[in-house]
Amino acid sequence: MTENAAPLSAEELVAKLRNISVFADLPQQELLWFVSVSEERRSAPGEIIMREGDPPVYMLVMLEGEMRARAEHGSADGPVFTITTGDVTGMLPFSRLKVISVTGRAVIPSHYLGFPVGQFTELYRRMPELTVRLVGLLADRVRNVTRTEQQHEKLAALGKLSAGLAHELNNPSAAARRSAAALRDCLARLREAARNTDIGPEDCGLLAEREEEIRVSLKPAQFKDEFARVEREEAIQAWLEAHNVEDAWKLSPSLADAGLTDAHLASFAAAAGASVGPELTRFATLLEMERIADELEHSSARISDLIKAIKEYSYMDQGPMQEVDIERGLETTLTIMNHKLKRGITVVRDYAPNLPKVMASGSELNQVWTNIIDNAADAMKDSGKLTIHTARENDFVLVEIADNGSGIPPEALSRIFDPFFTTKGVGEGTGLGLDVVNRIIKNVGGQISVTSVPGDTRFQVRIPIQSGK
Repeated sequence: MTENAAPLSAEELVAKLRNISVFADLPQQELLWFVSVSEERRSAPGEIIMREGDPPVYMLVMLEGEMRARAEHGSADGPVFTITTGDVTGMLPFSRLKVISVTGRAVIPSHYLGFPVGQFTELYRRMPELTVRLVGLLADRVRNVTRTEQQHEKLAALGKLSAGLAHELNNPSAAARRSAAALRDCLARLREAARNTDIGPEDCGLLAEREEEIRVSLKPAQFKDEFARVEREEAIQAWLEAHNVEDAWKLSPSLADAGLTDAHLASFAAAAGASVGPELTRFATLLEMERIADELEHSSARISDLIKAIKEYSYMDQGPMQEVDIERGLETTLTIMNHKLKRGITVVRDYAPNLPKVMASGSELNQVWTNIIDNAADAMKDSGKLTIHTARENDFVLVEIADNGSGIPPEALSRIFDPFFTTKGVGEGTGLGLDVVNRIIKNVGGQISVTSVPGDTRFQVRIPIQSGK
């Protein structure tokens, strides 16, 4: 208890308890006993009221004040719990709490009672009505904590997906920006070439025919190594300089990349005459613009594919239940998670032909595939083989996702679907991913099982087809 705060009498403490709903209408004698075995405490702002890692020895009744609690040794963005005047917290009757999981600090001057856990047996005997109410509070607390952790798990999963998608979208968008900048350079070169050429109208037709012949015969440049590329550029530069082409060193790389041979150059020069320099510049620039146009098309197609995958992954603009194409959902999920799989994981697909659709929430099933595949990728440490197998089994569709990672320890295998259980390190997982998976599959009347040994972990998900619904 802080200094300069005189303890209250038993009657005064009882009067304060009656302002709290669970104590309000209880008999006076019961409340007097409750305060007689409790420890009255006061804490100044910033003082620790409960400490993470300590055994729970008190049930706390907040008479006045406010406490905020969070896991200080866990994730920095973990949930924060606020306890205010009238709340009952700490160890509650019939709780299985073994260790306090959060550190609670007073936010403002706080006045509270600490009821010893050792008095719970006597509490059950003397105050059965209060016991029932406290058990109700315990149930509410479990629901609230679970809801908070589930929301945190969803946000964490969304954050990982968003980061991956941002990375995937950044590559084609950056390529598109580079292509746009390169096009500006090409246009500047074309204008410069047009100003410097002296070719007459009578020679334009012949040059156009020669350009088309060369364009049709061109093959993509292939160099066995960088030395071969440099050697070809130097050879073209020497040819250009021999034909008095200005800035030959600028032009030679683009001609080498375009795949022009010595025969092509000689044929072009014969048609271009004295304007071989600016006309070669124009021709090489046009070839480069064709390549840039292909890059822009590829980049924009990749962006469109990702946006389509996001829409399909979330089943935007669709109702909560729909006919779901399992194979399409798996492929969409693999597209969304490509950032994590492309580092060194080989995906093997073994899809059954003509697999029937199932009645379910498509976005929820995609959560299932995401959680299982994400765990598999973590187990393989960015290098391994992920195998996805589908089949029809009577009235069910079977989806088996297997990996050749480190496996799940035998002692953990029976608990992996339990809420808050995780084999990952502190801050790496909340233990709710597979709990969410389990609940989603059970909600659709399905089944999920897992077998695991080092090098072979298999999740089998069976989803009812429900074709008659």
